[in-house]
Amino acid sequence: MTPRLLAEHDLAPTELDAIKERLNGGNRRLVGRDDDRNLIFALRDENGCAVGVAAGYSWAGIAELELMWVEETCRGVGHGRKLLDAFVSEAAARGARRVWVTTHDFQAPGLYEKAGFERMAEFIGWPAGHSNIVLCKTMVPL
Repeated sequence: MTPRLLAEHDLAPTELDAIKERLNGGNRRLVGRDDDRNLIFALRDENGCAVGVAAGYSWAGIAELELMWVEETCRGVGHGRKLLDAFVSEAAARGARRVWVTTHDFQAPGLYEKAGFERMAEFIGWPAGHSNIVLCKTMVPL
């Protein structure tokens, strides 16, 4: 059988999750670590609706913050920092030595830098006229 290349921009989330799990399984075997777990904190209003989230994972001594968001009406009063601190604290409790995050220059690089993250890379022109910034917080040096 010869595989066919198809554009499937609306691939079902369940199929994509199954593919990610196959990739992660290979990564676990290659690194010899199977301690990967989701790491998620949510900020909810009085009705139980999410108005903020810090979501990512921990694995093999690192953690990555993949999604950080606070509803516009809840910004500017410390909720982002509260979510970030909880994420970093839980990552450290799980044995993560570093936490990685990417953000755009128009999002929250200052929030991460104030929390002790250092800029590791900056991709200028991603998107045009802006930068994508990679930051890392080291809790335990290598």
